[in-house]
Amino acid sequence: MTYWLVDSPGSGDGRRDANFWLEHLAQKGLTDVKVCELSDDNAWLSRVTDQDCLIAAGGDGSVNTVAQCCLKTGATLGILPSGTANDFARNLGIPAEPAQAAALIVEGTARSVDVASWGERIFLNVAHIGLGTLPSRQASSPAKKTLGRFSYAVTLLRQLGAQRGFHGRIRTDQSVMEGRWLSVAVATGAYFGGGHEIPQASADDGLLDVIAVKPRPWLQLLFAFLMVRLNGKTPRRTSTVVQIKGKWCQLETHQPKTVTVDGDVAGKTPFEAHCRPAALKVIGRRVVHTGRSA
Repeated sequence: MTYWLVDSPGSGDGRRDANFWLEHLAQKGLTDVKVCELSDDNAWLSRVTDQDCLIAAGGDGSVNTVAQCCLKTGATLGILPSGTANDFARNLGIPAEPAQAAALIVEGTARSVDVASWGERIFLNVAHIGLGTLPSRQASSPAKKTLGRFSYAVTLLRQLGAQRGFHGRIRTDQSVMEGRWLSVAVATGAYFGGGHEIPQASADDGLLDVIAVKPRPWLQLLFAFLMVRLNGKTPRRTSTVVQIKGKWCQLETHQPKTVTVDGDVAGKTPFEAHCRPAALKVIGRRVVHTGRSA
């Protein structure tokens, strides 16, 4: 097996670079590691086999790109959390503490998790339409470095009063909803948006979770999110926050709306995603399952 450390120098506060992680891996006994970076040609990728491990040292956007490389080559994905949100790492209970994360890579226990496909691309965490796209589009790099994952919440709070929502139709293989929405998130696992927990979800259940938020006064929105978090249950269809599941999801809007995927701007609606169950091998001791049965 060959270990490839895929460096992402711009992730997070920039301090967890290749040298940082090489030192921690060496302390755990892993010294023969090839360092590479993502580029336009990725010439090194032709030498990767299905017996290798591609270690993503970065945030969710970098992990997404490395995961696509794993799907092409059959390699196993390893994660050394180095970004702002690190939601995919949370889905596998990967520790943020560097020595523990490095030890997990050396241990090598792997799990199979779902990914979502849209067109010819994938996402590991979440696709956002509406208000949820603003943190990716407007949260400045200095703010992210200063506030970390809380920069997402700060950006949303600044914008709540100016949002009236958009009209859209959400379809899955199990249901159809139509109305005015403040935000729609299509998630593959148990966490999104810097650690927000999705009730009754996991990254290996073979389903997408659609979280749709209706336009409401900001105090009512805050109360709704707190109740979902405290109850740990799937919201009812009449709630301010609505959650539905499905093997696939389609979203159509009256006017084209920006779509972000794993923190990067990806295009405009209409949007369609499909769950690919157990498509990706990733190093982790467990897959996190959240919430209780309704």
